[in-house]
Amino acid sequence: MSHMTVAILAGGLTHEREISLNSGRRVAESLRSSGIQVKVLDVDAHLIHRLEAIEPDVVWPLVHGSIGEDGSLQDLLVLAGYPFVGTESYGCRLASDKSVASSVLSKVGLRVPSSTALPQSLFREVGVENILNLVEKRFSFPLVVKPTNAGSSMGLSIVDHRADLPGAMVDCFAYGDVALIQQYVAGREFGVSVADLGEGPVALPAVEIRASGPYDFDARYNPGRVEYVIDDTSDEAAQVGRMAESVHETLGLRHYSRTDIIVDDTGEAWFLDVNVAPGMTETSIFPQAAAALAAQQGRTLDDIYLDILKTAAVSADEGSTS
Repeated sequence: MSHMTVAILAGGLTHEREISLNSGRRVAESLRSSGIQVKVLDVDAHLIHRLEAIEPDVVWPLVHGSIGEDGSLQDLLVLAGYPFVGTESYGCRLASDKSVASSVLSKVGLRVPSSTALPQSLFREVGVENILNLVEKRFSFPLVVKPTNAGSSMGLSIVDHRADLPGAMVDCFAYGDVALIQQYVAGREFGVSVADLGEGPVALPAVEIRASGPYDFDARYNPGRVEYVIDDTSDEAAQVGRMAESVHETLGLRHYSRTDIIVDDTGEAWFLDVNVAPGMTETSIFPQAAAALAAQQGRTLDDIYLDILKTAAVSADEGSTS
């Protein structure tokens, strides 16, 4: 693998630019420690020319949100002829839209909170108060309001009262054009990563998220507000692991993903969200889960990333010979 050149794509003009750059740097450092030649490229007007100059063997997109996870960047890489780590465009489109993903997963029997997705244009045409009155009749509080296509809990609000709904909608529409209004489910929250390390996708140790207050953007990326607890032995961990594997398979995801799940007070697991380009920062869930698995196997986090890269390279070779 030491002869391989990898281009990591990070940054871009998304709300999660700085997180993406951090993720890109950390994965680059990991791969370099394994002897891989790595270049980190921003997603800008020079991207194609830089890729042509490097001629990478594999591209690892780590752009979070927006074009990084909605299939656009993946389609561009296919158009340019570069094999890449991660889910292909079809699966990205299913997973990146929270409303679409929830509908697909509900159809196969996974528990998904009841919800409705409403575009900002509809509020302008029909009237904010008219729509919110219907929401109040249809759902019970508290509710979750979040953009259908944003990540890192950007634009997310937990709404306890009808009077707070308009403000939540304003916050939501600052990050996306479509709002997902969802029934709130109380319980224990888990982030469950899935990775294909050469023998098919399997769930990594579950990470329970114990936050002081909402698990929002600040809590995710500022150390101290959240306690992360690795759980790979409890019944809950087994249940959420099975759900994450089912999400990964049902949506046609590839190489790796992370699913957010709530286990309610009765012990039932509920799907919340899935990420096809999960964060790789020092406080991100995927690296913690991968490091826990590596420790169990007497290996390192670098080894896990290298396995994911090898799996992507094998996929590319199989695709070129089929």
